[in-house]
Amino acid sequence: MTQNLNNIRIVLVGTTHPGNIGAAARAMKCMGLSSLYLVQPPFGFPGADATARAAGADDLLAAAVSCETLEPAIRDCSLVVGTTARERSIPWPVLTPEQCAKQSLQAAADGPVALLFGRERSGLTNEEIDCCNAVVNIPTDPAFSSLNLAAAVQVLSYEIYKIVSAQQPVADETPKIPLATNEELEYLYEHLQRTMTRVGFYDPVKPRRVIRRLRRLFGRAQLDQNELNILRGFLAAVDEKTPPE
Repeated sequence: MTQNLNNIRIVLVGTTHPGNIGAAARAMKCMGLSSLYLVQPPFGFPGADATARAAGADDLLAAAVSCETLEPAIRDCSLVVGTTARERSIPWPVLTPEQCAKQSLQAAADGPVALLFGRERSGLTNEEIDCCNAVVNIPTDPAFSSLNLAAAVQVLSYEIYKIVSAQQPVADETPKIPLATNEELEYLYEHLQRTMTRVGFYDPVKPRRVIRRLRRLFGRAQLDQNELNILRGFLAAVDEKTPPE
């Protein structure tokens, strides 16, 4: 299970306070997680605030991978789960923290998994949720639902560690064929949009959320490499039969 934990990365997107990154690192280390990715970390990170609140998890801060955009932080991941506390105009598959932990450990047996945490005030954007296979919601009292970033990291990390520490065998439900990575799915979406535009099915001027809904469809399906190749082959055949613009 140790290797599985190493494949689970915590991705903090647009965190504004360095201290929150330090506190998140401390929460991770307490639960055996060590892979920390930062998308657009605040100026001056790590700094004294992050180090102080890490309380001994300085090694995670030193090894943290910083990225300018979300894409490089998740491109090699076959499972991406975003945390969210608000409803979206287009519903995404919603996991409980327990379900998120189980699915993360299953997928981590074959490769990297990313758990995304958004900005302290506004969370993840719709575009960032578009990159996810599912979202996870941490239940809170509706009268006061504001959960601190590090607390959210602690809850999901604990659910993962609870399974590992209890040595509960996680059923291997993952396919033998490797799952498509986020980067490969992005190529599929680009190809799909080009082909749909070419045959007149899709109007880029009036998209009406078509691409977002297709992202949700394929993200929920968690395509494997064979399924991805079938779709890309089909789109290539359509392109060959369609007169050039």
